[in-house]
Amino acid sequence: MADGQEAALQVKGLSKSFGDGANRVQVLSEVDLTLARGAFDAVMGPSGSGKSTLLHLLAGLVAADDGDIRVGGVSISTMNDHDVTCFRRRRIGLVFQDFNLIPTLTAEENIALPLLLDRQRPDAAHIDALLARFGLTQRRSHIPSKLSGGERQRVAIARALVMKPDIVLADEPTGNLDSPAGRAFCELLREMNDEVGCTILMVSHDPVVAAAAKRVHLLKDGRFVDTFETGHDAARVSDRYLETMRP
Repeated sequence: MADGQEAALQVKGLSKSFGDGANRVQVLSEVDLTLARGAFDAVMGPSGSGKSTLLHLLAGLVAADDGDIRVGGVSISTMNDHDVTCFRRRRIGLVFQDFNLIPTLTAEENIALPLLLDRQRPDAAHIDALLARFGLTQRRSHIPSKLSGGERQRVAIARALVMKPDIVLADEPTGNLDSPAGRAFCELLREMNDEVGCTILMVSHDPVVAAAAKRVHLLKDGRFVDTFETGHDAARVSDRYLETMRP
């Protein structure tokens, strides 16, 4: 990260537990993480390691017990619910495994929805450019049930980018896609990172998907235990993951 440049994401001492007393489960413990602008990182870990909880905390969907989260230099940790909702809509793009599209809206309307919720008039040229970039121009008037899984996920990433966010958070984005569509989506994320400079943090259990990122953080028992460059090599990611997670 260049001197004086604000990080896209900075996390310090992040902790989260669920339950009380004997039923209390510590999910994350004093997690630190920094992503420079233009980074493309992935988080991997076994089931129950806290991957999705981490992403929900970073998006302000769940409140942390301790720690600080800064997006583009702005702390969301002390914001009230209304302020964090507005901030998330304007500064954080979200991509989910199950797409989370509005079933009665067309592809074009789904993409424009964050602008409308923010009481902004959609810029037709900007929407057209997103539709074209993601190969959706001919599908702009189709509702989600008329789109393939890959097309739905492309609508989701276009929607995530429509507000030009500081960072895109993607939670198992290929989980509901077949292998060819999943590979195509990973290539699309790499393109958005390489050509547009989009900052991305992705959670995945799949080494092939995680290898699309430039760097992987391994999460075990609520803590990061390893970070490494992927070289876009799925075998390297798989070997490092298995070695690190070995009991």
